[in-house]
Amino acid sequence: MSFPKVGNLAPDFSLRDQNDSSVSLKGFRGQKNVVVYFYPKAMTPGCTAQACGLRDSARELAKRDTVVLGISPDATKRLAKFAERDALNFTLLADEDHAVADKYGAWGPKKFMGREFDGILRTTFVIGKDGRLKGILDKFKTKTHHEDLVAALDSLGLS
Repeated sequence: MSFPKVGNLAPDFSLRDQNDSSVSLKGFRGQKNVVVYFYPKAMTPGCTAQACGLRDSARELAKRDTVVLGISPDATKRLAKFAERDALNFTLLADEDHAVADKYGAWGPKKFMGREFDGILRTTFVIGKDGRLKGILDKFKTKTHHEDLVAALDSLGLS
């Protein structure tokens, strides 16, 4: 599967968050820029580093009128533990059947410790207030993802 085309409307979705409330992408249209990032598994080292970087960048993201939605195949209860354990200040969404990841091209073959399997491909999508896909980040380190993201928002002129 391939990524949605930059410039097109981002595929809409509704998922349950860490508080078991429904969150829809279109609910942000006309109000906020949205960062949708897909990560493999809550409370693992790389995903924690990535999430904590985003948490610590809240002020920079707010200056750019941007909200963060983190999506993984975890259940809402695990997301709640992750958010509480690491004092995460953004929304985590459960995509247990990876249907949204499929729509975004963020599910596919990967290798880990010599094993091949299908899973989340760590990818970030930047969506403008108009609901259109503005940019895609798919090559970054988890520890510096937040810095790359802020730089991308600036280069895209989103504020």
